[in-house]
Amino acid sequence: MARHYKVAVLPAKARKPRYKAKVESGVLLVQRWILACLRNRRFFSLSDLNGAIRTLLVKLNNRPFKKLEGSRQSLFDSLDRPALKPLPEQPYEFAIWKKMAVGFDYHVEFKKHYYSVPYGLVRQKVELRATTHTVEVYHRGNRVASHMRSMAQGKHSTDPEHMPQQHKFCKWNPQRLIDWADKCGSNVTQVIKHLLNSKSYPEQSFRSCLGILTQSSKVGKERLDAACKRAIHFGSLRCKTIVSILLNNQDRLPLPDEAEEKPIPEHRNIRGSEFYKNVN
Repeated sequence: MARHYKVAVLPAKARKPRYKAKVESGVLLVQRWILACLRNRRFFSLSDLNGAIRTLLVKLNNRPFKKLEGSRQSLFDSLDRPALKPLPEQPYEFAIWKKMAVGFDYHVEFKKHYYSVPYGLVRQKVELRATTHTVEVYHRGNRVASHMRSMAQGKHSTDPEHMPQQHKFCKWNPQRLIDWADKCGSNVTQVIKHLLNSKSYPEQSFRSCLGILTQSSKVGKERLDAACKRAIHFGSLRCKTIVSILLNNQDRLPLPDEAEEKPIPEHRNIRGSEFYKNVN
């Protein structure tokens, strides 16, 4: 920030109060001539409070010095103002930098949102720069992608220009995922097809599809197919749901039969319809 505004930052030494006496005296002046004057007043909006502070600040800066000539305002006008430089055209914007590798779906993740980069950078190391409004991706010092920042978690921001033509150069494609799912079972295939069709671009669901399919090497194809069947039954075709079913061994449980009505157990406190017929 100092470099952006072309100023120098001189931090005070730790545990040395005398190095910041000017700052502390300024705080003391504000407490005496502004905060103390407003301590018994009540404000119902921030603009009213700022207006009252601004009025007292002008009064404080125009107060004559006791031992010197002029005031703080006149001293600023004669010394500081002529030396000031114009502000940059663009205000400084705080940015977060993060190094990462581009995923197989040519997206990078920041705050659980996925941003696309040119497909040729798959598995390459890049630097991500995120500000309040934008997300930029740099490769070897060159900017290769720029997106408006999104706060939607689990979603994708995809530039069509970053996609390979007909996915000729992409290692993963929808058909390869479907073929893998066919080897695991019909329920797995149904889930994978649903995920591929649920996004604007199939590539946006590649991570979820692989998250499901790779479970077959951990728990086996039969258990994965049973977990997908349970997820389909409850209408939650998500990677997180299927992994949770497997972790909790719910795929081994029978599916509830909604058509079957369980009889009400007999108990002396449960009154049937016959009870009310004999009331009179």
